[in-house]
Amino acid sequence: MRVTIDDNSGFCFGVVRAIGEAEAALERLGEVCSLGDIVHNRVEVQRLEALGLRTVTHEDIASLGSATLLIRAHGEPPRTYRTAEECGVKIIDATCPVVSRLQRRVREAYDRMCEVGGRVVLLGKRGHAEVVGLTGQVDDDVTVVESASDLESIDYSRPIYFLSQTTQSIELFNILGAEIMRRAEHPESVVLDDTICRRVAGREQSLVEFSRSVDVVVFVSGRKSSNGRVLCDVCRRANERCYMVEEASELQREWFEGAQSVGICGATSTPRWLMEQVAEALKEMNNE
Repeated sequence: MRVTIDDNSGFCFGVVRAIGEAEAALERLGEVCSLGDIVHNRVEVQRLEALGLRTVTHEDIASLGSATLLIRAHGEPPRTYRTAEECGVKIIDATCPVVSRLQRRVREAYDRMCEVGGRVVLLGKRGHAEVVGLTGQVDDDVTVVESASDLESIDYSRPIYFLSQTTQSIELFNILGAEIMRRAEHPESVVLDDTICRRVAGREQSLVEFSRSVDVVVFVSGRKSSNGRVLCDVCRRANERCYMVEEASELQREWFEGAQSVGICGATSTPRWLMEQVAEALKEMNNE
């Protein structure tokens, strides 16, 4: 059985940058607090915790004292920075530059819609850290939609500025954007602003081709990863024999019956070393 790892899978630039910032700070300070999981991958978080990274919540900030707090790639709303400053907590801001630009775009879109009585609409997963950071730029005065059914909550008599969380599906953004245009009373007052990260979105077609090139796909991802769920669905549509795992111990022998080739790929929050562990486990399973 041939086992291949997708060279295009794994950490995106923003995650690589955040983990690099954490590792450098840990080497310098010995302990750093991450506001939430630094990456939505349990195994990678455990590796960093062994180096001294401590995951904390917003409620913990007031008790951190002079500790150093890392803002992960997903970003945070302004209120988080204010709270940390008031509590004397030092910050390392590892917000992905793509997310930082989108935060600025949300503020600009909001100001523009306020001038014309319009509404900012964001395609994103409610409660996701990036979405919380984006809506928090304007005191959460944004309509968040996850699917076509959420479009009922939009007032189509008003101007609309439609943008997206960076890791959403381009296909879904285009479908919902077209439907918003169709329903709008004044389509000329609708702005469709595709803010999806191309470094992430470009992986969709690559994963389709990769998934079709093998008999079985093993998608390695943390189950908390929104991007992981989106990309795993892309793989599964291309190859119904697609299985998601967090780590090698979850592999099941029956998945690979009759398979001549297996492809291993992952989310933007999946470390290369973890995909390599899964590949090694598969090879050992095949040799037994």
